[in-house]
Amino acid sequence: MKGRAQRTELLSALGFLLPNFLGFVIFTAGPVLFSLGVSFSNWNLQQTIPFQWIGFGNFVELFHDPQFWLYFANTGYLMLGMPVAIAGSLFMAILLSQRLRGIVVYRTLFYLPSFTSGVALMILWKALYNPDFGPINAMINGVTHALHLKATAPQWLLATKNLLGLDVEQVRMVSKQFGLGARDALILMGVWIAIGGNNMLLYLAALTNVPQELHEAASLDGAGKWASFRNVTWPQLAPTTFFIVVMSFIGGLQGGFDQARVMTAGGPAGTTTTLSYYIYTKAFEEFQIGYASAISWILFAMIFVMTLVNWKYGSKELNY
Repeated sequence: MKGRAQRTELLSALGFLLPNFLGFVIFTAGPVLFSLGVSFSNWNLQQTIPFQWIGFGNFVELFHDPQFWLYFANTGYLMLGMPVAIAGSLFMAILLSQRLRGIVVYRTLFYLPSFTSGVALMILWKALYNPDFGPINAMINGVTHALHLKATAPQWLLATKNLLGLDVEQVRMVSKQFGLGARDALILMGVWIAIGGNNMLLYLAALTNVPQELHEAASLDGAGKWASFRNVTWPQLAPTTFFIVVMSFIGGLQGGFDQARVMTAGGPAGTTTTLSYYIYTKAFEEFQIGYASAISWILFAMIFVMTLVNWKYGSKELNY
């Protein structure tokens, strides 16, 4: 009787788990394995060439594709704002962790924009960056006019210039490309959005869990605010920082699609095309499904390696 009851319970549990399991197989595991198989083919939806299995042909072509390396550089460039965003989130969390009257209202107001749709935010920022009537350039022009400066406001989303002077055709630095352009505009937007987002919330939760007696002991030892933060608060935030860094790297390597699709269409001259948007254009505009799948798996390999590196070296800081 006991064995029959256990089998009945097991069958009931499997019945409840079956919908989720089937959903995972059909909508997640199945497409992933399918894309892996397709990456070894020349599958083209336009049927301009007959379908055939080409082994590692897509991967070999990929590493000789100059566009791939340009878009990889774009992806890396857009991740330059990640340290600023993390530091800004921590600074904002420290401000919002103070015991002040009405602090709950301030926390709510700072986090409230995070509920706004990403597409809506990008449309708003696209209008802000408009070189003709956007408020950002209007403010810059007003300041330069008041100070009698001859500097002109950037063209933002219409300019190929960038702070590192990266060329638009090769992965190299050229003097004529130094300035502010579309890539820098996306970085500024990303930093501004990220500072009051989920990372701030994670840091805020971590700060509330720092034992108060540690701060009291440091104060008795004569430690000031900076020494207390450096020797008490920061080590206690190490697990949260490690998680945020790992997730930021993953998100950075995967990111850039929404911005390119909504704001720039990958331009100007491909300067805001990231690897994720390159996958989209190859698969759904040029219909090269096999080649797009190969790019996807190379991107997966990059993310996997970067996560392992972060885990190996970053986790050492957790042993405090």
